[in-house]
Amino acid sequence: MSKYFGRIFVPQEYGLEYCKSPQAVAFDTFVRIYFSYCVPDGEKLISKVAFAEYDKSFSEVKRVKTDVMSGGKLGAFDEHGIFPFSPFFDGGVLKAITTGWSRRQSVSTETALGLAVSNDNGETFSRVGDGPALAPSLNEPYLVADGFVYKRNEHEYMMYYIFGTEWENYQESHEPERTYKIALATSKNLLDWKRTGEPIIPDRIDREAQALPSVVEWNGKYHMVFCYRDSVGFRQDYSRSYRLGYAVSDDLYHWTRDDAALSFVTKEEWAAEMQCYPNFFTMDGRLYLLYNGNHFGKNGFGLVECGDEL
Repeated sequence: MSKYFGRIFVPQEYGLEYCKSPQAVAFDTFVRIYFSYCVPDGEKLISKVAFAEYDKSFSEVKRVKTDVMSGGKLGAFDEHGIFPFSPFFDGGVLKAITTGWSRRQSVSTETALGLAVSNDNGETFSRVGDGPALAPSLNEPYLVADGFVYKRNEHEYMMYYIFGTEWENYQESHEPERTYKIALATSKNLLDWKRTGEPIIPDRIDREAQALPSVVEWNGKYHMVFCYRDSVGFRQDYSRSYRLGYAVSDDLYHWTRDDAALSFVTKEEWAAEMQCYPNFFTMDGRLYLLYNGNHFGKNGFGLVECGDEL
């Protein structure tokens, strides 16, 4: 049976307005959950990186730290923020894939993926460089984002990420809206990536936009959780908002979608209208799922220990 912890972090209790895309790293005696929060930048917002630390029972927040990374440079791909921030251990060193945001004129934003490394066990991170490690390309011309690295062996990194397929003007929206799909890239050094530009997860709805994949190995199979929504109307109509998706694989390349397998996730009031930005992680032989609720992370994040359902 699954164990539902409920909402375990409310950002307003710590002077924050958002806690988007919680992603966990398990240490020997505690769990650290990284997330993105927002600070004002004139009439707009900039996303920055923070973390909350818990004991392994998740009974209390031990501490919260903001400003885990410095802001992006003027004109850089991450000038206007980092969201999401995806950390992972690599040979005992904590690294992270960052999604950098930069504003545009005709459409709202452009995104690309960067690489960051910590020299103090995850307290802070520094960019490997001021440019992106994976960016829009000839076959993926829009919005490369949401990178998650699964290290298959000592010589191969698998990165699940999203790429934009189009920007479109819809009658229902006052500005262009984006659609993106989950794809896979491989690398031997985290800097040079081979990709196909092909979606790997089939759609369930028309105009489906997929986001934030994460992958774990569990019970002899590979499991992916992500979120998806309609490309238009999702901010106003909750029936079009983000919900959780799930897929399973035997080889990390070919995926069978089965969203109904996540039916054990309880929809309390804080997450009844939206469930988004999920993260699978394992700790001490157990599988956990983090996710945000209503209003894209403004209402906090919750936790489920997955039972035998997966």
